[in-house]
Amino acid sequence: MSSTPMVLFEEEFKQITAICDQLHRDAAAKAVFLVDKNGQLLANSGETGDLDTTSLASLTAGNIAATGGLAQLLGEKEFAIQFHEGEKDNIHISLVGQRVILVIIFDERSSLGLVRLRVRKAGIELAAIFEVIHQKASETGSTVFSEITDDDIDNLFGDG
Repeated sequence: MSSTPMVLFEEEFKQITAICDQLHRDAAAKAVFLVDKNGQLLANSGETGDLDTTSLASLTAGNIAATGGLAQLLGEKEFAIQFHEGEKDNIHISLVGQRVILVIIFDERSSLGLVRLRVRKAGIELAAIFEVIHQKASETGSTVFSEITDDDIDNLFGDG
């Protein structure tokens, strides 16, 4: 798992959200989630109201970490795609650009073939955006805490 929190810039966040919305429609999915490897939900689209998205994000990241351990045992670098079939719902999980995890939940309204086709295109678009984010963060020295000032901390923890 990665230890450095990811910084999202507003412009790229809007692009990521648009891609998730498009993937939700194009794949006829119930829901789409984008999670970082630390288990933080970055974006979502679709029928997410009845789901504990915090748990979903955390468990997905844990699943990727565990599967990474299995891959190493077998001499593989990683298993970039996972598919879990349930009675009503299915989950397609894929790594995007070694940085984030794309989770698609779908049912009988879609198919694994359609989801895989649409995920391939969205994955390429998302990987490009995350490369831009990584470059911006490197150039600006941005961290999760870079915009927090001493006044912000005083206001948060102060008595006033």
